[in-house]
Amino acid sequence: MSVSEVNRALPPGSVIGILGGGQLGRMLAVSATQLGYNCHIYAPEENSVAAGVAQHFTCAAYDDTAALEAFARACDVITYEFENVPVECAKIVARHVPLRPGYKALEVAQDRAEEKEFARASGGVTADFALVGSEDELRAAAAEIGLPAILKTNRFGYDGKGQVRLKSADDIAAAWHAVAGQPCVLEGFVDFAAEFSVILARALDGTIATYDSAENVHENGILALSTVPASDAVLRQIPAARDIAAKIAQRLDYVGVLTCEFFVGTGGPVLNEIAPRVHNSGHWSMEGAVASQFENHIRGVCGLPLGSTALTGTRAEMRNIIGDAANDWANYLADPDCHLHLYGKGEPREGRKMGHATWVAK
Repeated sequence: MSVSEVNRALPPGSVIGILGGGQLGRMLAVSATQLGYNCHIYAPEENSVAAGVAQHFTCAAYDDTAALEAFARACDVITYEFENVPVECAKIVARHVPLRPGYKALEVAQDRAEEKEFARASGGVTADFALVGSEDELRAAAAEIGLPAILKTNRFGYDGKGQVRLKSADDIAAAWHAVAGQPCVLEGFVDFAAEFSVILARALDGTIATYDSAENVHENGILALSTVPASDAVLRQIPAARDIAAKIAQRLDYVGVLTCEFFVGTGGPVLNEIAPRVHNSGHWSMEGAVASQFENHIRGVCGLPLGSTALTGTRAEMRNIIGDAANDWANYLADPDCHLHLYGKGEPREGRKMGHATWVAK
């Protein structure tokens, strides 16, 4: 990108609107401020941790049309920090100001069935799946796909929520009761050796920069550890996974940071999830890459050239700080090589992400 093209980008001092008030919005706002931008958070929660580091805050419901339109008029560009922003909300603000990435990415990511179909149309491989809307349909799907399998609500599941594992046909009735009869997807079990993420940033001009893929370890359905570089098993499948992620970004005409989560399958990468946002498994980049995922998301949505995704050391590690582990903050700070990030949340709760810590080996 030439100097003249940079000069046509959104200039410092402009206002970036962020839909969502959680920790991802908080870290986006910090990066935006570093580049000279102002941020305006829109969220329904009064105690938004993102609003605490932003210049402006609108506390209103996602279905408040008047508040959304006023918010949009006060911004120069709008983005979002999580994939469950209602699509209609995104459409309302997009009528007044550029929305990056666009709402099509939300439509795909919010519907598990559509997400898998979109991934397959982009050249990806997913687990076998079937839509189910009743216990009888669940029994039929289990007979077709086979057990063990995982029943997932078709919408609004994250960090292991909205998921039930079925080991045998005896589990079907209880599983259907557990999801309260919501429309679901039954996913066939994937035999995998490891989990990893492909995180890329796509600029307004279509340029793509990809981060080194972190190998991820989950505990109780929540990400616990991300490590770069990944193991050899992961490294062998990264090129194919990157190609799939790039095709998904191009088909969505995506702008900003996009994350695709993969399993290391026996025949190649198996796409598990598309997240149209900065991602927990990319937090290592805050100290471990020249330009973090948060900085590159801001660069992308503002029309700036992307920063380097190169590693700043030989190895980077990120550990989530969950629940009561936040009370160990002094121990993290006692480690001179540890970079501690706490999100400013209230009382720790079981399963609640309170912060993360990173280490970078030179």
